[in-house]
Amino acid sequence: MEPAATPRLTWAVRTLRLLLHILSGLIQSAIYPHLGQSTQQRMAQRWCATLLRILNVRLRCTGIPPGTRRVMLVANHVSWLDIHALNAACPARFVAKAEIRSWPLFGWLSRNVGTLFIERTKRSDTARINADIAHALIQGDRVAIFPEGTTSDGTLLRHFHASLLQPAVAVAATLHPVAIRYTDTGGTPGRSAAFSEISLLESLRRVLRQPWIDAELTFISPVCSQGRNRRELARVVELAIAEALSLPLPHTAPGKSSDPPAAPP
Repeated sequence: MEPAATPRLTWAVRTLRLLLHILSGLIQSAIYPHLGQSTQQRMAQRWCATLLRILNVRLRCTGIPPGTRRVMLVANHVSWLDIHALNAACPARFVAKAEIRSWPLFGWLSRNVGTLFIERTKRSDTARINADIAHALIQGDRVAIFPEGTTSDGTLLRHFHASLLQPAVAVAATLHPVAIRYTDTGGTPGRSAAFSEISLLESLRRVLRQPWIDAELTFISPVCSQGRNRRELARVVELAIAEALSLPLPHTAPGKSSDPPAAPP
């Protein structure tokens, strides 16, 4: 049975609160680049946690979130909510596709808070973005990537591409796999949170129509990058997340010689 939709008045109030919160984020993002790293992380954490509360996304974390020294978060990708859930629990800089820069409001906000953008259609851009990731890791930023390269509906796991794991090898960073799961009011996989083949506006409408959504982050034991190459690391974290979500490993075609750039949609 489908859960009851949010009453119209409640939906309207939540929408207004969301618009005001986005406006506050735009204002804060104007000064964000001029603040110290710890202040930036606290600001991002508070803003994202408040956003989740406005959307009635109830966040639950298991496991131990990592520190900051040369840490790369590697997660499965279901929704644009993933970024805010991870930031609310463990602030990081995210790697995203360049098209996000043109999104209304969110694009400007993303640029100002230090998102690392990649041109997914240009294989040559991988070297540049990997250098940017390595620099961020050395500077003490956590960096988060979604190696599936696109979203799923949460009921399956896609192949983990290895290209953006090269900076972890280069600077001997520690990988921290994070399994992300959403459930709706009926306890079923949260398809209303999934962001696949719909616009951002329609996705927002779906989320706002839900009385609540449960988001669960599972921080899995860290993976040392020393002595491993990027493809080995991709398979290790892929397996760890698949086991945490009780999902089968994705089928991979044999004989693949290289990995395309991976970034969220």
